[in-house]
Amino acid sequence: MTLEDAQERSLIAAAFAAAEHAYAPYSDYPVGAALLFEDGAVITGCNVENASYGLALCAETVAVAKAFEAGRRGGLVAVAVVGLKADREPITPCGRCRQVLNEVAALGATDPMVLCVSKDDVRRITLSALLPHAFGPSHLG
Repeated sequence: MTLEDAQERSLIAAAFAAAEHAYAPYSDYPVGAALLFEDGAVITGCNVENASYGLALCAETVAVAKAFEAGRRGGLVAVAVVGLKADREPITPCGRCRQVLNEVAALGATDPMVLCVSKDDVRRITLSALLPHAFGPSHLG
């Protein structure tokens, strides 16, 4: 899917707003994510760190959990991921988040555009390009 400029700017702004609420006292790297669904709904999340580092939650995972809680199953068309301190290189979803996003996408047979954002750049890449040969629900049945 190709996003209109206004949609893209709005989605990125929502991700930046979410990052402002991040709890990142250990990494000092606030991250925000915004998910855009086919009906125009946007659901956001921010990273939530924990003193037991392995228990930290990425922004994308928080947003996906909120989407599932809201009853969303599929229909994911775009994702914006921003890091408030991503100056030079755009931030990309980690491997775990790529897999979590793939689960939502697979439920609706979509290949969302992922906007990876830094202060001065937006890298646009499909989820399938970020996670080729992904494992998903179809592999279980």
